[in-house]
Amino acid sequence: MTPLVATAVLAAAVTHAGWNAIAHRITDKLVGFALISGGGVLIGLALVPFAAFPAAGAWPYLFVSGAIHIGYYALLMRSFRLGDFGQAYPIARGTAPLLVTLFAALFAHEVPDAWAAAGIALSCAGLTGVALWGLRGRRPNWPAIGAALATGLTIAAYTVVDGLGVRAADSPLGYIGWLMVLQGGFLPAYAVYRWRGETVARLRPHAGLGLLGAAMSVAAYALVLWAQTQAELAPVAALRESSIIVGAAIGAVMFKERFGVARVAAAGVLVVGIGLMLRSG
Repeated sequence: MTPLVATAVLAAAVTHAGWNAIAHRITDKLVGFALISGGGVLIGLALVPFAAFPAAGAWPYLFVSGAIHIGYYALLMRSFRLGDFGQAYPIARGTAPLLVTLFAALFAHEVPDAWAAAGIALSCAGLTGVALWGLRGRRPNWPAIGAALATGLTIAAYTVVDGLGVRAADSPLGYIGWLMVLQGGFLPAYAVYRWRGETVARLRPHAGLGLLGAAMSVAAYALVLWAQTQAELAPVAALRESSIIVGAAIGAVMFKERFGVARVAAAGVLVVGIGLMLRSG
């Protein structure tokens, strides 16, 4: 992985943690996610006239990814309702890299070399440390942990599907635009169905924050999709999940959730893993 690609993925990680924090900050999770996914549709519609139309081979991936993303949003909302941001976000993101490594080997025939494998393993160890530190001295909230783990499975699934799809599209910008259009309408439609005439009143107080989250979400994933055309899927996925460190820090600063020395040490392990992944490139 080149330094340019790594920088893009790290920028995506920071941006991703930011929009997830926005989604968590909005108390009514359906309001937050309806605004973020609906805003993604608007951004996608603005992008597609200026981007090359994805090649025919990309469309099966686009439709499958759209369906997976709907499940991802539903599970992420549930994990945010049930658990702390600093716990739910790291568990959801931390389970994905190893699964992506397995799926990429099976479906993309990408077997990491020794340096990349060591880097992925260390990164996953660091991510796991950040995710599980908050369980110390507390009774596990199994429903929240289960929802976060299921969210991680959907993350791994759409990461591999989109990695293959964007390579087949010959247009990363066109792919992200159409993906936003295809997967972003479900939650706003459900919100309108559920709230009927109260929809505007419920959404208006949080519209600015939600649309900011939408812009950050699209930007973060666009950077990841571009990176997946430049590097193998597993290292990109592992590096992307450095957002866990940012998410844990946001949880400590914004939501007054403890960070702790153990998470600092886990972050150090993650940094070593990132260095090894860069060495493999």
